[in-house]
Amino acid sequence: MPDQPFAVSSLFQLSIGDHAMGSFTSCEGLGCAMDVEERCEGGANGHVWHLPTRLRYSNIVLSRPLSRQTTLVWDWLRRQVHEPARMPGRLVVLGPDRKPLVTWLLDGVLPVRWTGPSLDAEQSQPARETLELAHNGFLEVTA
Repeated sequence: MPDQPFAVSSLFQLSIGDHAMGSFTSCEGLGCAMDVEERCEGGANGHVWHLPTRLRYSNIVLSRPLSRQTTLVWDWLRRQVHEPARMPGRLVVLGPDRKPLVTWLLDGVLPVRWTGPSLDAEQSQPARETLELAHNGFLEVTA
């Protein structure tokens, strides 16, 4: 069996609608959880029924060192303030060879929070920005 590529030192490319947001170096919160409702059945004391009710998707938090790509995010955020619109998004994980490993198509992406860098001339760390996104779920996941 040939070796399968896996995500090490990955980059995450983001686009929302027709707007490219550039590459990010960190991605958190890519997940979902099923809400369940517990029901007890009369006379059945050995267990409780767990009934699925809805699937909830966690917010995705992307971050990267500050670069010229910051203006791509800011332009999109500025448009969202004037005319909020849920658009599909595409999050692509690039492997060390910069080839796509996995792609998530996201439904109804909206910005939740953007955090700019803390700037300190005495720190030798790169200034970072963070973008938090809400979405309605995964439309498709491809490898």
